[in-house]
Amino acid sequence: MKEMLRKINFDKKVAGKISDREQKKIVSKYRELLKLSESFTKKKELELIRKAFDVIIDAYDDKRTISGAPYALEVLETSVLVVEQIGLGTRSVVAVLIYQAVIDEIISLKQVEKEFDKTIALIVDGLVKIADINTKTNTSQAENFRQMLLTLVKDVRVILIKLAILLQEMRSLNYMSEEYQIKTSLETFSLYAPLAHRLGLYNIKSELENLAFKYTENEAYKNIIKKLKNTTAKRQRFIKKFITPIEKELKQQGFEFEIKGRSKSVYSIWQKMKKQGVEFEEVYDVFAIRILLNTKPSKEKADCWRTYSIVTDFYQPNPKRLRDWISIPKSNGYESLHTTVVGPEGKWVEVQIRTKRMDEVAEKGYAAHWRYKGVKTERGIDNWMQKVREAIESSKPENTNSIEDLKLNLYNKEVFVFTPSGDLKKLPYGATVLDFAYDIHSDVGNKCVGALINHKNVTIKQILQNGDQIEIIASKNQKPKLDWLNYVVTSKAKAKIKSTLKEEKYKEAEAGKELLKRRLKNWKIKFDDHLVLDLIKYFKLKAPVDLYYALATENIDVTEIKDVLTEKEEEVKPVEHEKEEEVKPVEHETESYTGDYLTIDDKIENIDYKLAKCCNPIWGDSIFGFVTINEGIKIHRTNCPNARQMIDRYNYRVIKAQWTKSAKNKSFVTEIKVVGIDEVGIFGKISDIISKDLKVNIRSLTMDSADGIFEGKIKLSVESTRHLDGLMAKLKKDKSILKVMRTETGA
Repeated sequence: MKEMLRKINFDKKVAGKISDREQKKIVSKYRELLKLSESFTKKKELELIRKAFDVIIDAYDDKRTISGAPYALEVLETSVLVVEQIGLGTRSVVAVLIYQAVIDEIISLKQVEKEFDKTIALIVDGLVKIADINTKTNTSQAENFRQMLLTLVKDVRVILIKLAILLQEMRSLNYMSEEYQIKTSLETFSLYAPLAHRLGLYNIKSELENLAFKYTENEAYKNIIKKLKNTTAKRQRFIKKFITPIEKELKQQGFEFEIKGRSKSVYSIWQKMKKQGVEFEEVYDVFAIRILLNTKPSKEKADCWRTYSIVTDFYQPNPKRLRDWISIPKSNGYESLHTTVVGPEGKWVEVQIRTKRMDEVAEKGYAAHWRYKGVKTERGIDNWMQKVREAIESSKPENTNSIEDLKLNLYNKEVFVFTPSGDLKKLPYGATVLDFAYDIHSDVGNKCVGALINHKNVTIKQILQNGDQIEIIASKNQKPKLDWLNYVVTSKAKAKIKSTLKEEKYKEAEAGKELLKRRLKNWKIKFDDHLVLDLIKYFKLKAPVDLYYALATENIDVTEIKDVLTEKEEEVKPVEHEKEEEVKPVEHETESYTGDYLTIDDKIENIDYKLAKCCNPIWGDSIFGFVTINEGIKIHRTNCPNARQMIDRYNYRVIKAQWTKSAKNKSFVTEIKVVGIDEVGIFGKISDIISKDLKVNIRSLTMDSADGIFEGKIKLSVESTRHLDGLMAKLKKDKSILKVMRTETGA
């Protein structure tokens, strides 16, 4: 270790471009990296880190990041993150240090394999491929995700390192353009945060969500941060009061422990506010108490339950809020005992009980899990990754639905069921008999006609419950059907059903192709690609196989083909390039506009567009344009309820848009929600504030009242977000009004 921490001499060339202060930071971060790696790394492997470090110092003496920091410092920070928060080892660190040098062709993959080793070269290759994928802006994000996951087939560490690189990038996102901030944040919400969650990397998942939330809902983010700071002292006093009797009893019973009080993530608090329709002050579980026990592996479960007993002796628990992930851990290795109790002042408090080993697994995911099992971190591969591989390998490049299914399932809860022999199986919440059958084997799934659940006959559609014992009933004559896709939730089952159906479709399609060729020969019409393409366009199909299959199954009459080809007066009907499921966020549109309000892309002028009614953007909102198939360009707010779906699924149809100064004094329709105390004349009071005091035109006003509280929705015309904020602030000053907010849809 001392040899590795020998003085690092920056040569004159480097010293002239990196200040003394920056050199000290680089050396300090390098020493921190070595110290973290020392506990599980051999001396020879540490020398690989030094060798890689020398490569970046020599190659990137003048390179700086977008924040202005030396590149060498940022890549070292990412390497520390890979070790400290994820728990990966030397080879992963080396890959992080040198992969950019491979991209920049400073060093080749062959040289990496020769000078370092084959495993490092494999990881670097995966990182280079991911970096290359991210530059293809015209490809849908779901397809990018699929291609990225394909690299996991070779080495799981690639995706773990990708998460670390992304986190480092998100930390510096404030130096990037607003457009890039929004795009990266939405991609993080849709793909990477759920993936970090499924891997058990909860710290990384929370930080990614918080940072993405910061750039997509900046005002809400700053508001929650401010309120958390303002309530810190009060919260700490409450925590101290809550834990004092528990600490005393744990000490008396001889426990070694640590108790932490920690706030929920900003994004988690925001989600609760939205879901429950409450303000920050009304979220009861803003923080949680975590009790960490230092105990032997053989006594972990017993000690956790003893601690639970101590906590519930002092505070009344809510039995509906007990979560036991110690008896049956989550599939990502997470183990903990959660309960919610009534604390001092009648406040609900979440208490998490776990050992220090469990805590490290929770923080670092499976990397720590394998280390505790005595398996080298570099060789640890978790169970769920195998399921990811199966789903990806069995899907085709042009079919991104399986990735959509996978992504949606990343946050899902689980059910635990048994085979007839007593083997435990974990499946996503909502899984059916058919999912279970495919989980056993593809052939079992394909032949499944039903099952015996707890010795009772059920259909393939039956949803599984915790503790069910399942015996599959199969038949040689059974074949998968298209509607089976409605009865499964796992990506593996969907992929296998689609694969089998596609094989059957291709068999039928071959017969349809031969039929078409014979008929064309009889009609003395030449069979060629142009003819097939015209027919595909006319019948609004995706590919030749769809045409041939439709002919084979008689969904298209062969005589109709002749009519199309021989009718010279009628042109072949045009159709979109892809028959995609259209996103329909707009119920009604306002009039069309041209370049008076907005600039749509820097290179396009005087193009028609419409303001989407799903979110009704107004001047000052952060916006983007979305190219629809039939109705031109729609303008949406970046926090539109449909934004994430559109950017995720149809990224190539999203275009840049920004307001022009001339739009500022125009009138835009929006909607606000007002909640307050129902008193005589409240309707008139609100109307006067809006229309008389603030000179704002009210389009419509509806109110409902119950139990002395009214809730009103007001549609009005405003000039800008600043105008709207001023109006809402004025309304909030009235003592009768409890809450004022812009509605989720805007109008």
